[in-house]
Amino acid sequence: MQYQISGKQIDIGEALQVHVKEELGGIVQKYAERPTDAQVIFSKSAHEYVCETIVHLSTGLTAQAKGHATEIYAAFDQCAEKMEKQLRRYKRRLKDHHRERVDPVEVFGGSSYILAKEEGQDEAEDATLQPMIIAEMETRIPSLSVGEAVMQMELAHAPVLVFKNEKTQGMNVVYRREDGNVGWIDPVNNEA
Repeated sequence: MQYQISGKQIDIGEALQVHVKEELGGIVQKYAERPTDAQVIFSKSAHEYVCETIVHLSTGLTAQAKGHATEIYAAFDQCAEKMEKQLRRYKRRLKDHHRERVDPVEVFGGSSYILAKEEGQDEAEDATLQPMIIAEMETRIPSLSVGEAVMQMELAHAPVLVFKNEKTQGMNVVYRREDGNVGWIDPVNNEA
């Protein structure tokens, strides 16, 4: 597994890097059979250290966790505990599925846009009803089953996930509802 360990405006020592590789490597090997890479980013927020970890698995799924503490090692340890819990749940769900994914998840390219807030627009812009694009980025759209999409959304702590449904080959959306349940949008394709 490849590691990318960095600090935002803080120096990361060799001892911390070795600790991260040993601890995270042990956790990931225990619950994920074929991890590809891990990103660990340390930063400081006021008096606390923050550790953010993202692990990419060969199945195409991504797990991420974040930890906060007054000491840098404690922040990583808290983050590692959360990562272990996520990967344990992920492995249990994979065992519960009727089929295990042998091939990696197919991923398609797409565009992601950030739109400006409406409150700063003047009357001329409001008349056109066209929001102003302030950023454009590439995004990845995975080809998943509905169950895998829900699992990926939960692993990423995302409120919504757009994916290509492996069964219908159509674009679908799963999202977290206000009542705590998960919603699924499966548009009907009416071909003329």
